[in-house]
Amino acid sequence: MDSRERTFIALEHQEPDRVPVDCWVSSGTKQKIESRFKIPFDDFLDLYDVDLRYIEGPQYIGPSMESGSEVETDIWGVPRKPVRCSLNDSMGICTETYKEVIESPLQKFSMGEEIDNYPFWPSADWFDYSDIERQCDEILEKGRVVVFMGDRLNRFAQLKPAMYLRGFEQILLDMTLDPGIAAAIFKNISSFYMEYGRRILESARGKIDILCTGDDFGAQQNMLISPSMWKDFLEKGFSDFIDLGKEYGARVMHHTCGSVYDIVEEMIRCGLDILQSIQPESDNMDPHVLKVEFGQRISFQGGISIQKILPYGTPDEVEAHVKSVFGEMMPGGGYIACTSHNIQADTSIENIKTLFNAYHVYGKYV
Repeated sequence: MDSRERTFIALEHQEPDRVPVDCWVSSGTKQKIESRFKIPFDDFLDLYDVDLRYIEGPQYIGPSMESGSEVETDIWGVPRKPVRCSLNDSMGICTETYKEVIESPLQKFSMGEEIDNYPFWPSADWFDYSDIERQCDEILEKGRVVVFMGDRLNRFAQLKPAMYLRGFEQILLDMTLDPGIAAAIFKNISSFYMEYGRRILESARGKIDILCTGDDFGAQQNMLISPSMWKDFLEKGFSDFIDLGKEYGARVMHHTCGSVYDIVEEMIRCGLDILQSIQPESDNMDPHVLKVEFGQRISFQGGISIQKILPYGTPDEVEAHVKSVFGEMMPGGGYIACTSHNIQADTSIENIKTLFNAYHVYGKYV
């Protein structure tokens, strides 16, 4: 059974030969893996028979993002500065780099008209889509599942870009005190992604199997916003993204960190196929409960702890954790093995090897 057959059977809530495997790692972890295994990262994925593969997507050809002194603007016109964290272990130095927001350019606006007239709304014309089908074909030739997700700063979303543009606290205040401003921001964000996504999916000619959207709706103990506020401001865009993917024959997976139990039912009503993250440390995200309550109607990807077990546990604890999560999630299909987010570079190579070996030891159905 190849990766494609295995994954599609699982997503039909049936049991293939084993649980399909996905792999999310940070750039620093990728460096660490290549250094330790002395092979390109794609060869590492093949070594552990990882089933899902991600295309890079369109090439950015829009206005320059460089502003000097290491400052860059993202596609939303938000200035950012890189923050680097170097980790030194027995494998040498690995560097994680994140791009922190310097200021939120929409924070000073007070009217919806000013929002609409913001001169730096991105355009789908800023990207070259001509290589997408070739990227898909390269993965299909290996019998793998084709996924498009985009990078961390350009993933189909609404709330996260709004936080970058308006400020984390301010957009939350807007949704209560100035809903017209919030609605205008979300409208412009979702409008861009709908056109951007349509061009990607058209260029792929039906060869994208899974479209992965990503927007963090949860914190560690609860949602960032109330379920009713999510419905009022975000549900339509969320549903539109799903409808777009399905229009072109793709299943849709959504990544969200944190505790989102309160809107899983709404996500299912919107047609979501796969819920990604299943952050085990978050309140009300117990794999057993999610599987029992929702597992017949939605698939899950994730559930393996990157907050505690992988970076701080022993190899034996990693193996036991995988066995436990699989015991809850894999019966009846509907599960793709993966971590709850990117494996960070403070995770030991021993634990990474144990993780991927455990996927195959405990993921067998027959």
